[in-house]
Amino acid sequence: MTSGTQHDGPHAPATVRQLWQLLEPMHALIYFAPESYEEAGGLGYDTGDRWPLYFAFRAAPLGAVAPPLVTSLFYSFAPSMVERYVSQAWRTAPPEQVLAARATAIDRASRSVLGDRIDSPDLAEAARIARRAAEAARTAGRPLAAANAALPWPQTPHGVLWHAATILREHRGDGHLVALQAHHLDAVEALVLQAGVGAAPVEAFEGRGWSAQEWSAARDRLAARGLLAEEGSATEGGLALRTAVERLTEDLASAPWSGLTARETARLAELLLPPVLDVVGTGLLPAQGTLGIGMKYDYAN
Repeated sequence: MTSGTQHDGPHAPATVRQLWQLLEPMHALIYFAPESYEEAGGLGYDTGDRWPLYFAFRAAPLGAVAPPLVTSLFYSFAPSMVERYVSQAWRTAPPEQVLAARATAIDRASRSVLGDRIDSPDLAEAARIARRAAEAARTAGRPLAAANAALPWPQTPHGVLWHAATILREHRGDGHLVALQAHHLDAVEALVLQAGVGAAPVEAFEGRGWSAQEWSAARDRLAARGLLAEEGSATEGGLALRTAVERLTEDLASAPWSGLTARETARLAELLLPPVLDVVGTGLLPAQGTLGIGMKYDYAN
């Protein structure tokens, strides 16, 4: 696949990317809100940092899975890091209790962050549109999307919006791993190239658990392919490859949106902006993330 891959849906890759960029902060609140730490702590998880609750909350829809499966599906985390947290996760609490705590946490956090917006017609409309897209997501070959889609829908609009955002972001993420492997990027190489194109400083990726030696070896492999310059920045070939990865990711993420008109996706983007600003305005989310939100790629070339 190359950056010239044809998009077979009604929405341009840039539109699919924009919707992800708006939905991602809504989903990510679960990993940073004080309410999440409180609920996780109530189950017995160490709340000294966010990783115990992150791995438990994100993996719980899969059931009591072992570290190797989580390593496979989360992809960008070092296996030793996954082993450290997942090996203890289900000893601390079973997945069904974790899912209940997750639901309570996002309900409480959403009410705290969104305030009066929680009962607004606009939020309810956003939830309805996002749910239509999430319910249209095909989950064959998409394990994290499938696991979340199998859970019951919440009853509140803000709960529906979060659940839809979660299904859609995991659907996109499952496809992103396909795109990375289609372009022969292993887990650490994907992060090194992400840093190389300027998505985030190298230091921002240290939380993924890779050693300095593993990072350096990945840089050497990418440089040997002509994808990185000596100082670690992406070459033209590296940027082209990363663009191709993102283009294929958007193509693979487009199907859930195919049942919505351009007017409906534009309306959803309009409706999402105020609550997203509420979430971002809390300062809870990292100022510098590693996903490349905000980056734009030239899909025309």
